[in-house]
Amino acid sequence: MSATRTARLERSLLLFPLPLLLVVFYLLPFFGVVSWSFTLPETGFGQYQRIATDPAIHDMLLRTLRLCLIVSLLALVIGYLLAYCWVFSPPFWQRMVEICVFIPFWISVLVRAFGWLIALRSNGVVNDSLLSLGWIDHPLQLTRNELGVVIGMLHFMIPYALFPLLSSMRQLDQRVLLASRGLGAGALRTFWQVLLPQTLPGLLGAFIMVFVFCLGFFITPVLLGGGQTVMIAEYVFLQMFQTSNWGLGAALSLVLLTLVSALIWLLMRITRVNRLVG
Repeated sequence: MSATRTARLERSLLLFPLPLLLVVFYLLPFFGVVSWSFTLPETGFGQYQRIATDPAIHDMLLRTLRLCLIVSLLALVIGYLLAYCWVFSPPFWQRMVEICVFIPFWISVLVRAFGWLIALRSNGVVNDSLLSLGWIDHPLQLTRNELGVVIGMLHFMIPYALFPLLSSMRQLDQRVLLASRGLGAGALRTFWQVLLPQTLPGLLGAFIMVFVFCLGFFITPVLLGGGQTVMIAEYVFLQMFQTSNWGLGAALSLVLLTLVSALIWLLMRITRVNRLVG
């Protein structure tokens, strides 16, 4: 046996545990979930028919998509501003952006959710500050509703929007911006016709990444929504562990998996967008 074939055999043996682990820990559970969706409580497409016809499920799905869209758009705007500040500002402001982004990023999502729950409650920091300033007459309802869920999710997702945008802006040749200003274009026109088109792949990638993460949010909607703003991850949990409707939970999980897979496929295709924007 030649040395090349021996080396290939050794690499194959070293890599063999990886596909085995993927089969055991991913494929087998996945096929189990698929089986539950078609066999529990009865064999057939009953669970998928319920998803297609149940108004309560439709409301939950629309709420999930609406909240994910709102959070994704807000994260995109804030992330774009932070990325712009990080790339084009003096070193002092760059360090400030890094501190504001990375310190919360290192904190557990559970800790952050509890922190927002304490800050947004009726006698929390936010309401006490607004009352002391005289801006409101009575405490605002900032938790157990969609507003609290959006705030908590947005705080967690800003870094995930920032990093793709930051990468896109760092690859931008700043001489193009200087040339645009030198040719008489104002700041707004330079942004719309030069900066924005060249950072479009980063924008689309950041949007899809944030949207995919938001679809699977569980802890933040549970704590800040207080059972009043149920999203799909919490709904699946309730079906499986509260009502023991494993078939419906499995079917909804597959619907979510299909949507996420389609978005990830789209994200993989986004690299072709740079052909459109140069």
